Amino acid sequence: MPPLNFHPAGRHFLGIPGPSPVPDRLLRAMSYPTIDHRGPEFGALGLKVLQGMQAIFKTRHPVAIYPASGTGAWEAALVNTLSPGDQVLMFETGHFATLWNKMALRLGLQPEFIGLPGIEGWRRGVQADMVEERLRADREHRIRAVCVVHNETSTGVTSDIAAVRRAIDAAKHPALLLVDTISGLASADYRHDEWGVDVTVSGSQKGLMLPPGISFNALSPRALEAARQSKLPRSFWAWDEIVEMNRTGYWPYTPNTNLLYALAEAIDMLLEEGLDEVFARHQRLAAACRAAVDAWGLEIQCADPTVYSPVLTGVMMPAGVDADAVRKLIYSRFNLSLGAGLGKVKGLMFRIGHLGDCNDLTLLAHVAGCEMGLELAGVRLAASGTSAAMASLKAAAGARERPAARSI
Repeated sequence: MPPLNFHPAGRHFLGIPGPSPVPDRLLRAMSYPTIDHRGPEFGALGLKVLQGMQAIFKTRHPVAIYPASGTGAWEAALVNTLSPGDQVLMFETGHFATLWNKMALRLGLQPEFIGLPGIEGWRRGVQADMVEERLRADREHRIRAVCVVHNETSTGVTSDIAAVRRAIDAAKHPALLLVDTISGLASADYRHDEWGVDVTVSGSQKGLMLPPGISFNALSPRALEAARQSKLPRSFWAWDEIVEMNRTGYWPYTPNTNLLYALAEAIDMLLEEGLDEVFARHQRLAAACRAAVDAWGLEIQCADPTVYSPVLTGVMMPAGVDADAVRKLIYSRFNLSLGAGLGKVKGLMFRIGHLGDCNDLTLLAHVAGCEMGLELAGVRLAASGTSAAMASLKAAAGARERPAARSI
């Protein structure tokens, strides 16, 4: 284990799928002097971030902001909308869907965890037809909510949330739709209102490029109505006080002022670039990363190309190769951190993050570090993934810069 003062020459390469690298603009914003969270300056800051997050979530409705991790926002989504003993339909797509299911059990709910069997379920997205089938069978409408993960950070799979909403509607079922997009928000296209989501859960440390410590619930009118009827105990997480005080830019308790400075700056960065351009950049980097994995002759964790994540790529190791040992070697030799395999895929794969404050050269550094580490670990590679990634990025750059045809 390295000492706490481990600072080798050069910059550390943070290639995990979150927390993502924090841009200097955000670090400077966090260094501003702390202000009175009951004063007029803070009210202006509060209104700015609340309105800005509505733009990021693509919603006209309230967004509750908590000084907490994404796990806290999971709990807020459940306790504000449900009552003890309520049945909840949850879909297993990976480690984080599994943890949300575990939380529902601990809160006294009755979650039903469905999905494809074995590891196969961790290589594909939510199967909307399975959701529809189960809801059609629930003729008495005992299921109160459907909970799914948009971008499963443990596997590199992005599910089709609009398809899940269509499945609920096709079944003519009144269940609420609760979605975790902790790693997807501001990296992958997400549309809270258009997709008919009732509660969207997210966090600050992924596409928003902040340190951990802020979490979000984007709310629908149906969710707010459900909160008036629900019986699970809540105090800190209660939406009613937050939404009411947020009308003037304040919170019912002490908010994380300096992180909110950084959040305001992050919103500016994202909207200056343009959300569509942000999403296109992530897709470009993801395609280049997958080109590298394909060139190496290794398998991508996500087995369905239609739901490849733009946020991260999971790389499966050949039989007999310990992915964690490869990660450790890459870290010690090249100061590059990679995401571990979690749960069912621990030791079988590692994860390359390409999200947030990331560009073409960042991605190439991550790919080159992986390639050198894999070779040092004795993994036989079919071809240079670095060259393949470079070719992918050059082709994408050419397509972006190619002038439009002139009419004569």
